[in-house]
Amino acid sequence: MLFAIIFTDKLGHGAVRSANLQAHIEWLELNKELIPVGGSLRHELGETPIGGLWIAEADSKDQLEELIRTDPFFIAGLRESYEILHWSKANAQRKALV
Repeated sequence: MLFAIIFTDKLGHGAVRSANLQAHIEWLELNKELIPVGGSLRHELGETPIGGLWIAEADSKDQLEELIRTDPFFIAGLRESYEILHWSKANAQRKALV
């Protein structure tokens, strides 16, 4: 199943993000089969991110909940909240690399 996960970071935690960014990127690479697309969200280019977005392919929301708890950003306390949503592609046959 496909999912979109939207993360909101805690306000004023840019230093936590910076300190854990490399570990988070390495963790994403280790989990690229489940999270082929992930990245930060911000209002304007150059601003500190306010959260993140993943496109994931997993068996269940529970599988993603377990995975999120192992993310260095989550462990470090960066995340204020997150929402796991079922996602349907508009054209299921189209494969795209971002």
